[in-house]
Amino acid sequence: MNDIYILGIESSCDDTSASVIKNGEVLSNVVAGQEIHRLYGGVVPELASRAHESNIVPVIDSALKQANVAKSQLSAIAFTKGPGLPGSLMVGVSFAKALSMALGIPLVEVNHMQAHVLAHFARKSGETPNEPEFPFLCLTVSGGHTQIVLVKTAMDMEIIGHTLDDAAGEAFDKIAKIMDLPYPGGPLIDQLAQSGSSQKFPFPHPQISGLDFSFSGLKTSVLYFLRNKEKEEAGFTEKNKADLCAGIQATITDILIDKMEKAIALYKPKDIALAGGVSANSELRRKFGELADKHQINAHIPAFEYCTDNAAMIAIAGKFKFDAGVFSNLLASADPRFTG
Repeated sequence: MNDIYILGIESSCDDTSASVIKNGEVLSNVVAGQEIHRLYGGVVPELASRAHESNIVPVIDSALKQANVAKSQLSAIAFTKGPGLPGSLMVGVSFAKALSMALGIPLVEVNHMQAHVLAHFARKSGETPNEPEFPFLCLTVSGGHTQIVLVKTAMDMEIIGHTLDDAAGEAFDKIAKIMDLPYPGGPLIDQLAQSGSSQKFPFPHPQISGLDFSFSGLKTSVLYFLRNKEKEEAGFTEKNKADLCAGIQATITDILIDKMEKAIALYKPKDIALAGGVSANSELRRKFGELADKHQINAHIPAFEYCTDNAAMIAIAGKFKFDAGVFSNLLASADPRFTG
């Protein structure tokens, strides 16, 4: 059997990434970030798309060189169709289509959120597989999405819970901005929380039925709490930064874990998985492991390099579709709200 080489391309937000996999093993995974957004306290879509245009050729070239794979060896190109920022997606989709046409190889369109789930199947040569067994539940938490997904197979996933407003990662970043912390605020809140007490400033949990989430109320609660405290004591936020971060982080992660607890009771899985950029949060990783131990089930937490946006997960998702004979074509277009 001939070796299957797949080039993955990811450009849904502000990271340009390319990865090459061989028969499902990751040979390279190159990511170029965009520091310019720090100046604006968040991702500026127009600047993001322009940066992708500058980064995509050198990033793909680097991924091929690191993998020691020639373009002529590629079997297919997997690309992020959506969801994501329209301009950013368009850069990756256009490049994938052009390269596919030039090389005469198939295209595979990938849903970005499904790829986060399938990142658990990414491994390098020599690594022992630690893959969740189908069916499993996956808590997918990022800057744009918060979902509980019932993963029946790699090609069959059902969202059983989702955020009704802000995503958890968005809540982290918006609250960090309220506290005058630099962007991206989520990792910094995690860092500061290490030296704080989560008991000193507890925040309320939203009363949302079922498996859905809501984080906009928490953001508003923090905003008014800090406004009132600053009126009483100038510099309150700065003086209590570590304890505030610990309380905020504990509240967000508890909301996530509480919903997963309900999902486990309903679906009784043998395996649970964590995915998305916020899966890098140390408190969430700790509580997720404790949740699995409590229910005596298997917890799967991705390596840090597969938590945030990366092309290895796109290539892996593409490999599942390639094996199933599910391909796209040159009429494919970016879809910011892609659900396929």
